[in-house]
Amino acid sequence: MQKRKALSTDEAFLLSEQIFKRFIDYFKPVTDQKVHIFIPIRKFMEIDTQIFIYYFLSRNIRVFVPKVVDTKLLSVEIFKNTVFEVGKWDISEPVSDKDSGCFDFDYVITPLLYCDHAGNRVGYGKGFYDGFFEKISEESKKIGVNYFNPDERIDDVWENDIPLDYLVTPTDVLSFLSKGLE
Repeated sequence: MQKRKALSTDEAFLLSEQIFKRFIDYFKPVTDQKVHIFIPIRKFMEIDTQIFIYYFLSRNIRVFVPKVVDTKLLSVEIFKNTVFEVGKWDISEPVSDKDSGCFDFDYVITPLLYCDHAGNRVGYGKGFYDGFFEKISEESKKIGVNYFNPDERIDDVWENDIPLDYLVTPTDVLSFLSKGLE
């Protein structure tokens, strides 16, 4: 978090653009695919995923965003005309509480604070994404995005933690899948 907060707004945006380009070049998403993607918390200097969302919507790639209602993470499909409001965690969220019921995403782009070389992620400690990962299709690619490459191992992995399949940084796309499964 400290490394992130040390970035200027311009640096964060440029790094977000590099992450976006690396994602597009590597995964090559196409029309009618389904992407679940978080909306950034600006005060935490998260990756600017609006770049991704505009790209996906302009190419008829279906976009779903998380919305927490009570203690449940919903997956709300959004469109170019979707109305948003700022929610209780200072996150822009769709006004709609309608859960799409979709679990067969092609890509799930996931927020994180840190990810190690094994795909273990540190989030914000609420466990929303671990619960969400349990429900989605095994074919869905779980992709973390981060400004920084991993350099330390996460030691306190819980048995219910579900690792990422990939991490996209400004300089790399790291795969945590066994060879032959990609």
